[in-house]
Amino acid sequence: MKMELIQPFINAADAVLSQGLSGTTKVGHLSMEEEGYRCQGVAGMVALTGDIEGRIILDMEPQTAVRVASHYAGADLPESDGLIKETIFELANQVVGNAVCALNDQGFHFRVHPPLLLSSAEGDKSSEDVEALMICFETSLGNVFMNVALRYNKQRMSEHAAAGR
Repeated sequence: MKMELIQPFINAADAVLSQGLSGTTKVGHLSMEEEGYRCQGVAGMVALTGDIEGRIILDMEPQTAVRVASHYAGADLPESDGLIKETIFELANQVVGNAVCALNDQGFHFRVHPPLLLSSAEGDKSSEDVEALMICFETSLGNVFMNVALRYNKQRMSEHAAAGR
């Protein structure tokens, strides 16, 4: 996995979280994972296909997800509120959207798919057997985890190279 593919997502997550949560964020622990991803609590997974393929998971422990959604709603929300899932999806879309703009500027073409819900309560685990980078963002409302598993689509990249000759 190439850092030039991952860095736009790290930058986007840092910007979206610090701006949206009205505070500073700190990039905490980074680690490589080679097994399927197990959710911390409530997570939105966004898949990418095209020149770059893979997925981004934005994940929060349940208490953090409630605090973050309550912050955006401007009121305390119960843990069962549907706005919590929608907030995670919106944050995931903002992070991926910002990163996609940066990658598009570099000439990459791909499709972003709608977010899917992953939940630790249901025991969901990403079954993809890919290498992924796990990044923890420390915020004033709790830790936000981002799991990035991306790779170049070799067939698409060779088609672009052949068309450019």
